[in-house]
Amino acid sequence: MRSSFPQEGRRQFATAADTQAFGEELGAALEAGDLVILDGPLGAGKTTLTQGIARGMGVKGRVTSPTFVIAREHRSLGEGPALVHVDAYRLLDDFGAGSGDPLGDLDALDLDTELEDAVVVAEWGGGLLAQLSDAYLFVGLDREPENRTETGADTREITWRWVNAGN
Repeated sequence: MRSSFPQEGRRQFATAADTQAFGEELGAALEAGDLVILDGPLGAGKTTLTQGIARGMGVKGRVTSPTFVIAREHRSLGEGPALVHVDAYRLLDDFGAGSGDPLGDLDALDLDTELEDAVVVAEWGGGLLAQLSDAYLFVGLDREPENRTETGADTREITWRWVNAGN
């Protein structure tokens, strides 16, 4: 990830458009080989954030939840890396239970892009952190932040931190 994006932080967003704008900012900072783990409850905005990441990366194709296909690949419209959008819950459920190697199982999905040449964004990835990579960006999405603003019930809080498990 480019150093222009903070290594950790916390922000609140009142609308889906705000969440996508933050994702766009994040996506512009991501580089090939980056792994982003999105963790949060159903409806917290994981796919909405990924839509913004895709815009920031300049990839093609409509970004939707990968729930039924396990992984979607979105190629770059320019020279940048592809985006591989993964439903890690399904990956673990369908593939990882047998091999114990979710990243290897993802690679076995016969994607057109080598994973080290792409940015991988994994929804529901919280339980796979140690298995996927030693270094990753962990993004937590919370539908009910402790310090909710008075502007409405749809406020989301996003926290992020770069994790280097090898150190």
